[in-house]
Amino acid sequence: MASKVAPLADSGLETQRASTPAVISVQNVVHRYENRTALSGVSFDVGPAELFGLLGPNGSGKTTLFRILSTLMIPTAGRAVVLGCDVASDASSLRHQIGVVFQAQSVDPKLSAYENLWHQGHLYGLRGAALKTRVMEILARVGLADRAKERVETFSGGMQRRIELAKGLLHRPGVLLLDEPTTGLDPGARRDLWQYLQMLRDEEHVSVLVTTHLMEEAERCDRLAIMNEGNLVALGTPAELKSEIGGDVILLDAAQDAALLAEQIQTQFHVSATVLGNQVRIEREGGHRFVPDLVEAFPGEIQAISVSKPALEDVFIHRTGHKFWNESMGENSHSEDKRR
Repeated sequence: MASKVAPLADSGLETQRASTPAVISVQNVVHRYENRTALSGVSFDVGPAELFGLLGPNGSGKTTLFRILSTLMIPTAGRAVVLGCDVASDASSLRHQIGVVFQAQSVDPKLSAYENLWHQGHLYGLRGAALKTRVMEILARVGLADRAKERVETFSGGMQRRIELAKGLLHRPGVLLLDEPTTGLDPGARRDLWQYLQMLRDEEHVSVLVTTHLMEEAERCDRLAIMNEGNLVALGTPAELKSEIGGDVILLDAAQDAALLAEQIQTQFHVSATVLGNQVRIEREGGHRFVPDLVEAFPGEIQAISVSKPALEDVFIHRTGHKFWNESMGENSHSEDKRR
C-alpha cells in the first residue's frame, strides 16, 4: 500500500503556512491496541484559523487520533502538541484551552439550553454575571437565544448539535475538535453546521479540526489528512490532492472477468488499470476520446462505462489501490473506531 504523502503545490499560501507556528503539531504518532496498530507514525501540522479535516473510513485511525488530541488517550509513541501543550504531559493545562465536541451526545435533554451551558461554564470556573453574559452571548452566536429557556429534548437534531457546539465554545478555546459532528443530521442541518464552522474560522480565527467519513464534507475543509488503516496516505488542500490524478477517471463494468479485462487493456494500450471488484479503473487525459477505442477493442466485454473528473474518492483509490468503503475495513476494527 502506498503511504507517500502528496506533494503540495508551491504557492504563497504554503509559504505563509510554513512561516506560521502550528496550532496543532502531530509528530510521528504511533498507537497500538494489544496486537493491532491503530496509528503508524502519523505526522502533520494545523495552522492558525485553519479548517482541517481528518478523512477516512471506519478503522482508519482517525478517531484514535482525535482521542489523543483531545487528551483522552496517550500515544504509544511520538508526540502531539496543541497550542504549545504536550497532550500527554500537559493535558490539564490543554483542556482549558480547547473545545471538544464528541460524536455521542453530551447535552442533558431534560435541562434547558441555558441550563446546559450554565453547568458547562461551572466546569471551566466561570461564575456569576460573567457566566450569564457569556451563556447568552454564545446562544445568540448559534442562533438559539430565543430558545434559551426551552428544554433541549424539544429541539431538532440540528439545534441539539448547535448546543453541543456552544458547550465546546463557551470558554473561548483557540482550537475546536469535532468528531463526526454531522452524524444523524439531515442535509440542511449539515449545511448549517459547516457554514458555522467556516464562520468560526473567518470571524473568530478559531482553528477547527474535524473527523469525517463523508467526501462532500471533506471538500469544505481548507486542508485534509486522508487516512487508511492507521497511515496518513495524502495531505493537502482538496484541489491539490485531486490535481495529482492524471486527467479523467474512467470506470468500466466488466461483463465477466475484470482482472482479465484490466490485463488486456494494459497490454494493448500501455496504461495502468486498477481492478475494483467487477470494475476496471483507468486514469487518462482526454478520457472521453479514449472510450471509443476501448469499446472497439473489447466488444461485448464491457457492460457500462463512466467518465468523470477526479474526486477525493479517486485520490484515496490512487493512493491505496482500493475503494474508500471496503468490506474488509471497519467491520472487524477495534471498537473505538466502530462508531456507526
